[in-house]
Amino acid sequence: MAIIEIRGVWLTTTDSKVLHSQERIAEAMDFLAETGFNVVFPVVWGKGATLYPSQVMQQTFGTEIDSSFLGRDSLAEVVTAAHRVGLKVIPWFEYGFASSYKMNGGSMLAKKPEWAARDCNGNLLKKNGFEWLNSLNPEVQNFMLSLILEVVRNYEVDGIQGDDRLPALPCEGGYDQFTVKLYNQQFGKNPPRNPKDDQWLKWRADMLTEFLARLYQSVKAINPNLIVSMAPSIPGWGFQEYLQDSQTWLERGLVDILHPQIYRRDIFSYRCTLEQLINKQLSSKELARLAPGILMKIGSYQISAKQLLQVIEFNRNCGMAGEVFFFYEGLRANNNALAEVLRKGPYAQLATFPTVADLNRPSADRIELSSMWQRLLRFFKAIF
Repeated sequence: MAIIEIRGVWLTTTDSKVLHSQERIAEAMDFLAETGFNVVFPVVWGKGATLYPSQVMQQTFGTEIDSSFLGRDSLAEVVTAAHRVGLKVIPWFEYGFASSYKMNGGSMLAKKPEWAARDCNGNLLKKNGFEWLNSLNPEVQNFMLSLILEVVRNYEVDGIQGDDRLPALPCEGGYDQFTVKLYNQQFGKNPPRNPKDDQWLKWRADMLTEFLARLYQSVKAINPNLIVSMAPSIPGWGFQEYLQDSQTWLERGLVDILHPQIYRRDIFSYRCTLEQLINKQLSSKELARLAPGILMKIGSYQISAKQLLQVIEFNRNCGMAGEVFFFYEGLRANNNALAEVLRKGPYAQLATFPTVADLNRPSADRIELSSMWQRLLRFFKAIF
């Protein structure tokens, strides 16, 4: 029986040139297929611009595409090259509801200042360098949904991908005129100045959950076989800091795949975080939807071969049928060293990417690891 696993990797424009030419894209897809991957998550939205020609952006902001990608359609190129070698393509809306990074709102808020998210002092909402749109505003939500559905309708993609900014809002937000008025109408008072007031957190998080429900239903109405995938911040912390109630998303069936960003730099921290998530009394069906996000490379950090194998082994022991790596360039570093570890070890046996039907089965029914696979994994763990 074939292995059914999610073996994914993010394709970025940060610290990577992979999307900057058709030739590089084609070479990368060949490389990933040979390494044993079966799905890619290419960025298509960031810094207030799309990486594909967008009529939604043209009509809303007068700019059709990121200027670095003029004259090309990188998404179409990825879809063609990936499908040629059997890889699934799930476009990643990287910036989500963030408008810019250290640009005071950028071109989007320059044209639509009424879309800005505000903190309790009325200032533009900023967190960790990102400036934010008000993701609780129906106009902003409709814009984001239009972008996503534009991709779904116009490209032969296999799903769509959100992250720690989609759907999300920093907990310090929600103090704009629209949201304050809405809260006042419902509760007869203004929102508390404490952004982490329990009721205030839940009220805003529930609004984002309802947006995700609308997104899920809209995508499925176009094609029920498309995957709705989300890579939120860690549950608990993600709720407190970014209003991402990912446990409710799972419980309500609003995601097909959830790969929380368990970006830990040692195996002990990774194990503790994943165990805490699993111990939240998730059903076997909910567990079947989990494929943790693993930090492979960022800045000068690079995961070791030993830890890479330990993480994958721990995932399988916990019933996780796969993982998604951040990001592609980590596989190419040091003469493709980590790609070789995967190709000769845990990814030596090819795996089929799950269908929507597969994801609706209990996790125990989805994986059949061969004894050869297990021996290879133990062998490679021992030598690194």
